[in-house]
Amino acid sequence: MLTAKENFLETLKADGKPDRLLRQFEGTAFFPPNPASMYIRGNRHPGMDPLKDRFGTVILWPAGQVAAMPHVTADNKVISDITEWKDQLVMPDLAANCSDPAQWEPFIKQAEEIREKGNLVMAFMPTGVFERLHFLMGFEDMLMNFLLEPEDMMDLCNAIGEYRFQYMKLIVDYLKPDIMLSHDDWGSKHSLFVSPDTWREFIKPQYEKTYGYMKEKGVIIMHHADSFMEPIVEDMVDLGIDIWQGVLPENDIPKLQAQLKGRMTLMGGVDASIVDRADSTEEEIRKEVRRACEAYAPGGHFIPCITYGAPGCLFPHVDPIIDDEIARYNKEVYGI
Repeated sequence: MLTAKENFLETLKADGKPDRLLRQFEGTAFFPPNPASMYIRGNRHPGMDPLKDRFGTVILWPAGQVAAMPHVTADNKVISDITEWKDQLVMPDLAANCSDPAQWEPFIKQAEEIREKGNLVMAFMPTGVFERLHFLMGFEDMLMNFLLEPEDMMDLCNAIGEYRFQYMKLIVDYLKPDIMLSHDDWGSKHSLFVSPDTWREFIKPQYEKTYGYMKEKGVIIMHHADSFMEPIVEDMVDLGIDIWQGVLPENDIPKLQAQLKGRMTLMGGVDASIVDRADSTEEEIRKEVRRACEAYAPGGHFIPCITYGAPGCLFPHVDPIIDDEIARYNKEVYGI
């Protein structure tokens, strides 16, 4: 029987031989803290007063809510006129504020301790290029600016892409993670937010350098997008993405598995709207997890998982049942 780490790595190989399905993020250790992230995002916690991140976006996390969210209004948007973005936006200076090796020493030590326990270190890069755009100007302005001011939007995308490259490079060079969980939601449940051609023109180029560097360093690229992204799945392969994490069942997962032939692993498939509710029953959770396992496991290169962008469900009773149902499936189908 393979260890969880070994099984994870076998699942990713085009010709790998995993001996069972992984139970979500099994074999990995989620390790989000680092000096760059703390500098950019600030101290976020439920019930906090509104804060501004280093880009100037107002972030809210009211008590009783499940996560922090950007709060962009006509009065507080960072970029109110895309043609003036260079005057309105002050890009965070990561090199000046996050490059001291002493800042990274305790995080390096923690990462080494994770590896000693036999897990893969999974670092975290939230708020991708597309997401940062609407954090800065709101969704409507962003979509209109793609159409009306493409040159300035391209300049801004390039600037955010370079910032994100520097952000990634600090994490990779100091922590040397095995996996990078990188976020950028590119669509809704049923479509991309922009046309594939617009995405290819403005967004895809921002990931070529960043993901290329990670491939050079041997980092497994796990891109989170709980979105409908069938039209750009080949582009994701081109970018070197090893795992599409958060793949919604609204995507035709069996069709994608046949198309990809192991070039990218699909991780998700468990419908959060069904299972992750305060009133969800054990029967409902098990039924949805079993559906995902039976529908997608035969196609290979699949990891059943909740479609959120990090380990864990919102309601504490859900995750243990998901993992147990995957374990039941493994015993029945693989004898393990």
